[in-house]
Amino acid sequence: MSTLLPVSAPTAPAEEPTRWRRHRSTLAIVAALLAALALVVLTQGPVTRGAGLDPDNPGPDGAQAVARVLDAQGVDVRITRTADDFDQVELDADTLVVVTSSSDLGASTTQRLLARVAVSDAGLVVVDPTPALLTELGVDGDLARAEVGEGVRGDCLDPTYDDLLLVVDGAQSLPSSGCFDDALSVEVAPGRPDVTLLGAGQLLTNDQVLRGDNAAIALRLLGPDDRLVWYVASADDQVADDGVSISSLLPPWIGPGLAVVLFSTLLLVLWRGRRLGPLASEPLPVVVKAIETTRSRGRLYRRSGDRGHAAQTLRSATRVRAAVRLRLGAGTDEATVVREIARHTGRSESDISGLIATTATAPGSDRDLITLANALAALEEEVRRT
Repeated sequence: MSTLLPVSAPTAPAEEPTRWRRHRSTLAIVAALLAALALVVLTQGPVTRGAGLDPDNPGPDGAQAVARVLDAQGVDVRITRTADDFDQVELDADTLVVVTSSSDLGASTTQRLLARVAVSDAGLVVVDPTPALLTELGVDGDLARAEVGEGVRGDCLDPTYDDLLLVVDGAQSLPSSGCFDDALSVEVAPGRPDVTLLGAGQLLTNDQVLRGDNAAIALRLLGPDDRLVWYVASADDQVADDGVSISSLLPPWIGPGLAVVLFSTLLLVLWRGRRLGPLASEPLPVVVKAIETTRSRGRLYRRSGDRGHAAQTLRSATRVRAAVRLRLGAGTDEATVVREIARHTGRSESDISGLIATTATAPGSDRDLITLANALAALEEEVRRT
């Protein structure tokens, strides 16, 4: 008799996922990233720059406070950051140009700057000039660190800065005399009455502008004209020939000074040097074996009766060999060596210390010295076996 089994109906094939369902997670991630980017763009504040003495930098070394005060006083402050942008700015006799980040000026950008200022009759203030920039300006001499201390009073021919107190953490002194006791500050470049050099650039920073009379000095220096062009120099404007070499950073006397030192050293060598001939080798008159040297030293110890020194030599050798055998290292102290030997041999630390310690009793006779030597040899054998 046959049994009929129920046959299930065929299952319909599963519906293939659509393209939207396959890429749903990817599209959700992209949408979240776009929303986050839009939120950042909409909520971020004004763009600021982080360079020192930058008028958009609100940090301690920035100059945003001075720039905003000048703007509030009615001075039209225009900020340029490239040489090309500076060339597009209109300059006239009522315009003052202040240059910060002067270390990023090269020979070509400096020449472009001076040419534009000369043609337009505009004033120029250079903050913290470099030796290379002083050379381009025709100023002879070297820069030096100025000691400002608790502050320097203005004492110069220009009454604008007379009796004002300059207080900064550090400044540099210009080669020629100027205001503020030459600890630099404000000085007109020789031969260029329209160029003013500022060697105390820190007085413009946000964290030091309120010290002493720095704010008054900054406003009188940068605010005498209706328009102020703040030129933040950029190293990207330099051409290949503007690269700074080591020779341009060194004072002019360094070359002759090194020549004198080398010449003096050569004369000293010729004067004090010994004229030695070629090395001559000769055989030793006798050959002394190592065992003979050891026995001779032992006989000297015996003749002098210095059993304490001989005992210390034997004990020191035992300590060194035991430390090497126990892998303690050559610089291990005596107490550690004694403790480890006692632990490995099962003997007491006082017993071991009486044998190998530097404070142990010196042998009183030759028999005692021989007994000590045998005891040390037996101890080394125990350490070797363990």
